[in-house]
Amino acid sequence: MSLPSSSPSSANSSANTVNQNPNSQYLIHHNHHLHHHHLLNLNQHHGHPIGIVASSSQQSQPNQQQAAQVTPIVHHNAASHQYQLNLYNNQIVAGNASSALMSSSQPSNPLQDLLSLFECPVCFEFALPPILQCQSGHIVCSNCRPKLTCCPSCRSALGNIRNLSMEKLANSLKFPCKYANNGCAETLSHDKKHEHEDTCELRPYNCPCPGASCKWQGSLDQVMPHLVQHHKSITTLQGEDIVFLATDITLPGAVDWVMMQSCFGYNFMLVLEKQEKHESYQQFFAVVQLIGTRKQAEQFAYRLELNGQRRRLTWEATPRSIHDGVQQAITNCDCLVFDTATAQLFADSGNLGINVTISLI
Repeated sequence: MSLPSSSPSSANSSANTVNQNPNSQYLIHHNHHLHHHHLLNLNQHHGHPIGIVASSSQQSQPNQQQAAQVTPIVHHNAASHQYQLNLYNNQIVAGNASSALMSSSQPSNPLQDLLSLFECPVCFEFALPPILQCQSGHIVCSNCRPKLTCCPSCRSALGNIRNLSMEKLANSLKFPCKYANNGCAETLSHDKKHEHEDTCELRPYNCPCPGASCKWQGSLDQVMPHLVQHHKSITTLQGEDIVFLATDITLPGAVDWVMMQSCFGYNFMLVLEKQEKHESYQQFFAVVQLIGTRKQAEQFAYRLELNGQRRRLTWEATPRSIHDGVQQAITNCDCLVFDTATAQLFADSGNLGINVTISLI
């Protein structure tokens, strides 16, 4: 199997890669039906690039359309990371709450002392209603209770006894967001806490690359350095109007194509995902996500367009924030969706070009 190659001039043109490795040309494909991976060596035994540059321009121009060929990659489900919390000088910090408070040389804070009573001895999160206790009165959170057979504090029998006094106290308190150590200053009632944390802009971001082979998490300003260091072969094009050329779209199984687009001082990730819904029926999903917050994403609109043989298929929407990722958009079909028959109408020799335009609202 071979891929369209770029000319020598285009390899040094305005289409930049994230530390592109010219000797890295692997194609990885995951087949859901066979439940194993195929690794096809397309060149030499080095690396696994996601994109190959193909541009005829010598210098990036904002109003000049650029193109890049993008080869398929594999994805897995990202593993979640657990964070432990405690209270120290009105801040949430990592570690054990009780030990931090005891070792503090600062005067005791009544609110800190009160909130520390809600610490679950297993996960160190706040035990919020419904709050369960053992026969001796030691509490555990409702998330940890199903995993326990005895009290982690005194080893006595652990039933399903509710601590109504602690629950009543919890109703009168405000709890800090678990991401306060990242800068979140919100304090919330216990019934609003989880809802806020699910959408908190200061929670750690997952790696935006589709799939889960990369389990990295970090702050927003660390996302691009992470991509530069650990996803070296992702192609990056400059300008608000570019062409995303996905190669080998006829490959069987579930496949992803990924590239980056840089414009207006922001970076956008373009994802084309192919899924096998059932035997011999495949669907393609194309979506754009911003390396930024939801509020920043609302400033932009993107347009995806397929052109060819006097036909045109267009999708316009607001970019997803990487805070949300693209899977929900794909699951809800809130993106450009087309099947194999439609793809063939616009493809040329197994390669599909998608015009991508980013605009400010």
